[in-house]
Amino acid sequence: MKVNDIIRFLEAEAPASYQESYDNAGLITGTGQESVTGVLFSLDCTEEVVAEAAAKGCNLIVAHHPIVFKGLKRFNGKNYVERTIISAIKLDICIYAIHTNLDNVHTGVNAKIASKLGLSNTRIMVPKQDTLLKLTVFVPNENEQELLNALAEAGAGNIGNYKKCSFQLEGKGTFMPNEVAQPHIGEANKLETVAETRIEVLFPAHLKGQVLAAMNHAHPYEEVAYYLHKLENTNQEVGSGMVGELDAPMDPKAFLHHLKNAMNLNVIKHTNLNVKDQIKKVAICGGAGSFLLGAAKASGADIFITADYKYHEFFDAEERIIIADIGHYESEVFTKNLLHDWVSKRFPELNTVLCETNTNPVSYFV
Repeated sequence: MKVNDIIRFLEAEAPASYQESYDNAGLITGTGQESVTGVLFSLDCTEEVVAEAAAKGCNLIVAHHPIVFKGLKRFNGKNYVERTIISAIKLDICIYAIHTNLDNVHTGVNAKIASKLGLSNTRIMVPKQDTLLKLTVFVPNENEQELLNALAEAGAGNIGNYKKCSFQLEGKGTFMPNEVAQPHIGEANKLETVAETRIEVLFPAHLKGQVLAAMNHAHPYEEVAYYLHKLENTNQEVGSGMVGELDAPMDPKAFLHHLKNAMNLNVIKHTNLNVKDQIKKVAICGGAGSFLLGAAKASGADIFITADYKYHEFFDAEERIIIADIGHYESEVFTKNLLHDWVSKRFPELNTVLCETNTNPVSYFV
């Protein structure tokens, strides 16, 4: 098992193309060709986490937060970032970060929080645009199903909870091969008319290469007639934040007790609870999510759970919603459990370890 095998699996679940432009997710130390002795899953990567990985026989750390965000010009150990990288390189430990791409998928960070809180009917709060393509391709009728199966296998035709979605229309295709062509049907310099099916399927843009490769491999023609359209449709499976519902409404104070227990919290900063008689619809965003307050209000949520709220930003609730700041670490710490579950289920033979080091830089005097 190579490090790249783990990365390919994780990026199939949370494609690297879904990370935000400011992010630095990906392989930070190592080449990816290393044989994996064990994987340690952590929210952050610090010197202490590197030491724990080494002690537990793990040469790969999968962290949510990238230890390197900005360019490093020197490696002389003057700060914790440089010291962590130096330590990892000395100990031949690979560090891989899966950050905003994991935030943005519907099975990622926010889904884990929703699961901890027992939310159902979940959906992405602000779906992303410009992440979908439509393929239109023409194929002889007798090869239609074979091509559809190949496209589905490559990841095309998935819409929400539905697979193998397509549109098909029968018609006639014409072509005339020249002298050097090697046509599947027809003869040189003779106009051919073939009963064909027009197939249309949607797919995420990051799968373009493999979808087109599958099309070309399964299609009988030497030259495949097809075209691609970039769609402005929102992608309901990719985006920021999440909204879900409790099975039964709860009193606001009772819900905060539930939130505290479910997320193992010491303290919750919140706005006025009296603006809501009950909590039914819940908006969430792991990490710093104040930029989503408008969307949380528009969703009709009774409470918005996130972190890193500034003093004046709490006023923006305007008695239309309850804001609950539970802390950055606290909102995302269970991400390591999510990643551990994914990898251990897919690779049960691997040594997979949950990090025991508390990397929270914030403490509370209670």
